[in-house]
Amino acid sequence: MERLSARTHLQDSIKSPSYDRAALKPGIVHIGLGAFHRAHQAVYTDTALAHAFASWGIVGVSLRSVEIARDMQAQDCLYSVVARDRSGDSVRIIGSIVEALAASEDGDTVLARLVDPAIQVVTITVSEKAYGLDPVSGGLDRTHPAIANDLKTPTQPIGVIGYLTEGLARRKEAGLPPFTVLCCDNLPSNGRIVRRLVIEMANERDPDLATWIADRGAFPCSMVDRIVPAATAETRARAEKLLAVEDRLSIEAETFSQWVIEDDFVSERPAWEAGGALFVDNVEPYEKMKLRLLNGSHSLIAYLGQLQKLEFVRDVMGVADNVALVRRHMQAAVRTLDPVPGIDLSHYMDQLVDRFANPAIAHRTLQIAMDGSQKLPQRLFQPAVDALALGSDGAEFAFAAAAWISYLKQAETVDDPRARELLAAAAVEAPADDETAPFFAVPGLFPKELQVNRAWRDLVNSFVKSLRKS
Repeated sequence: MERLSARTHLQDSIKSPSYDRAALKPGIVHIGLGAFHRAHQAVYTDTALAHAFASWGIVGVSLRSVEIARDMQAQDCLYSVVARDRSGDSVRIIGSIVEALAASEDGDTVLARLVDPAIQVVTITVSEKAYGLDPVSGGLDRTHPAIANDLKTPTQPIGVIGYLTEGLARRKEAGLPPFTVLCCDNLPSNGRIVRRLVIEMANERDPDLATWIADRGAFPCSMVDRIVPAATAETRARAEKLLAVEDRLSIEAETFSQWVIEDDFVSERPAWEAGGALFVDNVEPYEKMKLRLLNGSHSLIAYLGQLQKLEFVRDVMGVADNVALVRRHMQAAVRTLDPVPGIDLSHYMDQLVDRFANPAIAHRTLQIAMDGSQKLPQRLFQPAVDALALGSDGAEFAFAAAAWISYLKQAETVDDPRARELLAAAAVEAPADDETAPFFAVPGLFPKELQVNRAWRDLVNSFVKSLRKS
């Protein structure tokens, strides 16, 4: 069967780029060429280009995978997104990515793109663990392999912070303005975190560079939301049926999509609002809403699923008792939030329950369960601290923490950058009345407020016992 490319003639009913891709020039570098970016920021950019054509083509950079870059190149960077819900499937071809690079093979080319005057925005979707954030100091984790490498050999980076710093250094040396760095990962105040890490790394090599970045750079915060499961053979088979051609890069996603962006850019930006992006002065209320309601509930669902041997989120939400637990968790989380402009939080929570139960989306609980040490501090632990400060006992967050710990105690392997520490904690024979003590002793994992709150820890211990019996 023919493989999707720029030469493919698709059926007229299939939505394809309405702009002239041959005339599209790069204006964005995106680091993290995974499924989420291709189903989210690239789609918004595709819509923006159809609305107001300009030089906003995306240079997609994969830090780790060579295969994704080669597949993109083989398909002229075209791919399909299949949006799925109870009403059926719709397919769309995305054309906003114009180049795909594997940093492990084309690092010099990546740096050349970052210093290109045409590049005005660098967007990022890697993962929480990729930033090399020290959970204790809030600065660079100098034991992180990429951070250690990029501090030692700054002109030959391998990590996201290293590439940003070296790219900005080369732009300063060339007399160019900095690019805007737009983080799209699930970190609280994500733009501010990336700014802090880049400035710290820059200061290690040249305090003048750090000052230049601090004075002239822009690191807006953003909140992104769309459920995008990992692609499978079934995903590709469904796309083949819809397109009548082979698309090895097809991805599936829910129909819902949201992007809230702090309106703080060095220079120009695409008309992302044409695709529904919301530009605001302060992203934090939206970010906190999403982290605590969607992501926090997602983590709870993931660990319930792993404990109950339920493969997909939709399976977990098919159990009435689980739905009740998720709703109680959301109700506790919403009490820790400030008002969110333009959002009816009660309706938002109802939407989340419906989205999680979407029978057309096969989102694996194991996929969400990974990297808990990086995700849970902002999804569960800080909300617990806030709930306790408001006079609550924080029981719902204690239950979610217990579900995670119970998952770790029964797991043979864990996909987490701190897996060794977590599995070691799980193997310790702790006192029966405080069996979670080894986890609270892991440095930089639980906030101090939770470590010293014996009443909350006793709740976690009791829930671990009840989950073991259930």
